[in-house]
Amino acid sequence: MYQISARGARAPVEAAWDALAWADPSPAGAVDCKEDGRGIWRLDAFAETQDEADECVALIAETSPELNARVEEVIERDWVTMSLEGLPPVSAGPFFVAGSHAIARHAPGKIAVLIEAGPAFGTGHHGTTLGCLLALDGVRRRRAIGKVLDLGTGSGVLAIAALKAGASMALGTDIDFDSVPVANENAKKNNVTGFTAMHVTGARHPRIRQAAPYDTVFANILMKPLIGLAPEIARLTAPGGTIILSGLLHHQAMQVRQAFEGHGILFERRIRKDGWSTLVMRQPG
Repeated sequence: MYQISARGARAPVEAAWDALAWADPSPAGAVDCKEDGRGIWRLDAFAETQDEADECVALIAETSPELNARVEEVIERDWVTMSLEGLPPVSAGPFFVAGSHAIARHAPGKIAVLIEAGPAFGTGHHGTTLGCLLALDGVRRRRAIGKVLDLGTGSGVLAIAALKAGASMALGTDIDFDSVPVANENAKKNNVTGFTAMHVTGARHPRIRQAAPYDTVFANILMKPLIGLAPEIARLTAPGGTIILSGLLHHQAMQVRQAFEGHGILFERRIRKDGWSTLVMRQPG
């Protein structure tokens, strides 16, 4: 495994992130960018081979020549578990997300969500997950969370948090086959019922449609899939229901907002966390 890193101004870092994230096929297996100090942003990408790492560097140089990308070989080990052990618990409104090493120490009155290390995305530390949890808190303060659809469920953290906050049921989907058993296992560890995770691409699976309409919909994925899913998500959301969209860099949020508004969905607010935007939208009615 190889890690490719670069630091610089926000615009070239985000441009390089776009190039790596949307290359088809991309030489990067994973890519992220975030603020790394006052006025400085950091790009991190991971590649399986040296050749793919070199391709990442070349693409960064072509897109943002002012960045100086560096490649470092990562020693193969259970780095996910090791990194989680060193992560502090996450507090997002009433939600407290942590592994077993810290969950017993959660503050009284908090909604504790146990998420252990694993191959699925979503420990609560990422700005997208944090934004979705804060948006969920806003929903629970106004009305019953009701039936939940969680597109791109990853570890299942959002669906589990919703169930612990009073949701009546939650259906999670993910295009990553490995995420499904992880999410289902996390639901068992959190002693929640009414959760099912499925390996699904898109939102047209008969199981998804049979359980519709949904009162609360999460879609924490990426800009282009969100735009493509806009008409289907609009059809699946109950009148007055809330749609929480994330996985967006700040400059991508407006395009996604406009795509959903084009299907009659109303904009409510935008949450900014660690360089990422979460949009809270509402189905009229």
